[in-house]
Amino acid sequence: MSAARPDSRTLFHTVLDPGSFTSWDEPPRDPAPPGSGYGEELAAARAKSGYDESVVTGEGLLGGRRVAVMACEFSFLAGSIGVVAAGRLVRAVERATAEGLPLLASPASGGTRMQEGALAFVQMVKITAAVTAHRAAGLPYIVYLRHPTTGGVFASWGSLGHVTAAEPGALIGFLGPRVFESLNGYAFPTGVQVAENLFQHGLVDAVVSAQDARAIAIRALAVLCAPRDGTVRTAAEPPVVVERPVDVDAWEAINRSRRDDRPGVRTLLKLAATDVTPLNGTGVGENDPGLLLALARFGAVPAVVLGQDRRRQQAGRHLGPAGLRVARRGMRLAAELGLPLVTVVDTAGAALSKAAEEGGLAAEIARSLADLVMLDAPTVCLLLGEGAGGAALALLPADRVLAAQHGWLSPLSPEGASVILYRSVDFAEEIARAQGVRAADLAANGIVDRVIPELPDAAYEPEAFCRRVGRALEQELAGLLERPPADRLAARLERYRRLGDGEG
Repeated sequence: MSAARPDSRTLFHTVLDPGSFTSWDEPPRDPAPPGSGYGEELAAARAKSGYDESVVTGEGLLGGRRVAVMACEFSFLAGSIGVVAAGRLVRAVERATAEGLPLLASPASGGTRMQEGALAFVQMVKITAAVTAHRAAGLPYIVYLRHPTTGGVFASWGSLGHVTAAEPGALIGFLGPRVFESLNGYAFPTGVQVAENLFQHGLVDAVVSAQDARAIAIRALAVLCAPRDGTVRTAAEPPVVVERPVDVDAWEAINRSRRDDRPGVRTLLKLAATDVTPLNGTGVGENDPGLLLALARFGAVPAVVLGQDRRRQQAGRHLGPAGLRVARRGMRLAAELGLPLVTVVDTAGAALSKAAEEGGLAAEIARSLADLVMLDAPTVCLLLGEGAGGAALALLPADRVLAAQHGWLSPLSPEGASVILYRSVDFAEEIARAQGVRAADLAANGIVDRVIPELPDAAYEPEAFCRRVGRALEQELAGLLERPPADRLAARLERYRRLGDGEG
């Protein structure tokens, strides 16, 4: 077996710490009577492959962390899943859940074992149920798709990962191309069912070798398994802090926020976070380069990060409905795994196009607002730079809202507001000053809790500024983690219920 296409034992040796794998498997019960045609196939598969079934399960250490693992072995009847293989998988998943272990799964399968028919087919339901229960227990599930992964395996436990990577060049798809061609009389389009195309369409988070998959899993688990309590001791209610070492007016702040050399969300993660694991797309066939989704740690505190990437939006794509669906994937991830959520607002506005309207942009903004307001996870919003329109509002609701000193928030860009009021962009500067869009004004109105100073401008001190932001995020997240979830949610709802009512 080549290094590029490792069998199960080689995969475990590559991904896990050396010598740490321990099998959980017991000798399988033959699903076919001895001497039958199927029985002879099983015996031949065992002799040829050196495996006793099409799946291997067990545990090992990953960067010193105990994890459960399960993988298909394609050399055994094309990695197909029958009743016995499914039972082995389910027992492994249930044991991982009972012992509170992260689970790493690596399918490489043609799907259901046809020799066992409908009974084998419905095994995918019970495997899916076991994986779903594992996730519902707040435990990480990481998937590494190998060549090939098709059929019911891909359509069940192969597509349920919190984080999903794929082997380079791997064939991954629902219906195998050979079956498609035989049934339809012509070949399936080339380049569709390959790992790299899935990545382009937001269906997998990375396309990497097994060695690199090890590194990704270690980083991801450093966040997904990080302690949620007692990480940093802060006051339960950090005071409202408005620091303005050098005051500038609204129009000057807006111009500073638009500088090409101003640090954005990617620079922030590079300089102020650790164990950063970028995720990719919605997981259901959409992507948006203007919305970054990642796992990261700020100091000792883990988080899911949703960040608007202004530079990539400027490169020709404003934030559209797909970007908000990527964001909502991050929200679900935070809620399911009990991780804090950080949203980073930095956008000149949402996409204005036929595709955005027909793709449900307004509805996605509404769903994002609804999900964030009710999210069962600690939330912090960082207003990093530009904050124009519904695209900015969609990521704003949070337990705590921080703003860079030159960050701002407005119903539209000042130029857009000027067009509405005066049918000309010429009054943008005056409107910006009148609307109370500056971070300091937002704090005075109770929209922002804490303003992070720029000395005098984030573009002049990117590293110091980003580290200042990182420390603030760590403090705020740690403080929220110390609060009971019910109290957090009640305070969040009350915060927005009383906003602007004049009652203080």
